[in-house]
This record gives sequence, C-alpha cells and structure tokens, in this order.
Amino acid sequence: MSSRLGIIDLGTNTFHLLIVDKNAKSFTSIFHESRPARIGLGGINKRIITPEAIGRAMDVLLYFREKLDSFDVEPENTFAFGTSAIRNADNRTDFCDQILAKTGIDITVIDGNREAEYIYYGVRHGADIGDSPSLIMDIGGGSVEFIIGNQSQIFWKQSFEIGGQRLLEKFMRNDPLSQADRKGLYNHFEENLIPLANAVHQYAPEKLVGSSGTFDTLVDIDFHYRTNDWPPRAQTDFELPLEEFYRAYALILSGNHSQRLNIPGMIELRVDMIVVAVCLVDYVLKSYGIRKLQVSSYALKEGVLAELMSK
Repeated sequence: MSSRLGIIDLGTNTFHLLIVDKNAKSFTSIFHESRPARIGLGGINKRIITPEAIGRAMDVLLYFREKLDSFDVEPENTFAFGTSAIRNADNRTDFCDQILAKTGIDITVIDGNREAEYIYYGVRHGADIGDSPSLIMDIGGGSVEFIIGNQSQIFWKQSFEIGGQRLLEKFMRNDPLSQADRKGLYNHFEENLIPLANAVHQYAPEKLVGSSGTFDTLVDIDFHYRTNDWPPRAQTDFELPLEEFYRAYALILSGNHSQRLNIPGMIELRVDMIVVAVCLVDYVLKSYGIRKLQVSSYALKEGVLAELMSK
C-alpha cells in the first residue's frame, strides 16, 4: 500500500514543497518546487512578519495548495514546518491562523533543536558522510544549524539565530561589503559561536558538510565553471574542492549586486545573502582548520521524510 505525502518547509527566504509516494521501504518523488517567499524581509530583526511578507507567504502557499490538491494529497498526509522567522515572530500565531484559514495548511512551528535533527537526517540521506565526525552546517535566512555527527549518530547539535537575512540587514551597509563591515561580521561570528568552538574542540570534525541555499548555489557555480552546465538532477552528494570555494568566495566578495548576478550558476534569490553566507563558511573553515568541504542537496524536508518513512 503506497500513500502520498506532502511536505512543506517554510524557510525564512524560500518555501519548499515536496510531494512523494511512500512505499513500504522507499519513496518516489512526484513533485518538487521551491519558491521565494522572503518572510524575513524587513521584519526578522524586529521579531515580526510584516503584512507584505504575509501576503507573499499566502501567494506561495495558495499555489502549493493547488499542487497538493491536483496530486490528491490528503490533509492528514500534509506536513508543514515553520522555522526561524516564524518561531521568533511575535505575531506567529496570527500568521499561522491566517494561513490555515485561507489555505487549509496547518503549520507546525519547530524549535532549532528539532530543525537541526531533521537537517541531520536529510543530509545523511543525501550524502555519504562517513564514520568520522563531520561538521554539518545549514545556513538559513533566519538561523544556522550546526550538527556534529557521522553516518550513524549525532554527537552534538545547536541552532544559532545568525541566518543570512539577519546578517544582511545588520551588516551589509555597502555593496560590495566594506572591509569594516566584514570585520564586524567576523566579530559577530566569534561572539555568537562560542558553543560551536567548544564542540569542535571536543569532537575534532575533519570535514564540513553543507546543506541548503548557499551550498546548493556554490555547487551550481562550481559546475558552471567546470562543465558549463548545471549539476545532474539525480546527484545529491557533492565534493566541493576548497580552491573552488575560494575562487567563488573571491568573486562574490569583490563584486556588487549586478556583478554577482553575472556569475554563472548564481540565482536572483541568493545574490545578496550569499555574501554574508560565504563569509560564515570561510570563518568556519579557517577558525576550525577544516580542509574538506562536502555538500548534500538534501536538508530539512528530506529529513522529515526520512522520519516519516521510519514510522
């Protein structure tokens, strides 16, 4: 008996819809789409989802509703998860009530700990992270999740409210990012990531495994540079050579908005946030002496799916 599931990840920048058929042991992806909703824009550091952001969210979720209906996904088989921008908003209850009333989509708001767990399950499903401890990192618009784990277990995890949209609104006063603002950004990492520094010291991960937005785009930029094409759709596990990361990093930090948009593989949605995000990746690689970078294209929604599959 197969059943059809719909999973919605309501990220701070992007909403994702994944529809799958679940069989006894596996699943088949039927439909997958990501759409920008940018619910953090203008309000994330004020703990509010602005009326404009609610409007954008509504548009995307009404479209997702149509898709769920056209693929006959039952309400009880639809799982929607709200993360950083929603969990920290003072008007989150009002937001979720409005969405439920207009779209019939019931949002479960998860805390950073749960989010980190789902990301770990997703990353592990998409990539072979091996037996040694790895540092898994998911840069969202609102929060960044760090997990230290291997193929079989989590050793440590924590979510930090230092996502790309927050950093962008706080630190990117000039484009390109000024030397002074870059310094402020790195000091901000230093101050906020003390628990991570301690965990890295304890577990000594040898590689960084990235998932979501920024890392997907870095893989796209790498493939365009090497092959003039997008990565193969079926591939979910990528190695990103450090020299390729630093080639992209230099391009991203030296250009302004329109110059970044011209980098082959770049997408409009990511073009500004990627500046502060690659600074965070650089900070992590250098501070913790990590020499290897891997990317999993699976993240939160696939982690939710992995958990549903195991039930």
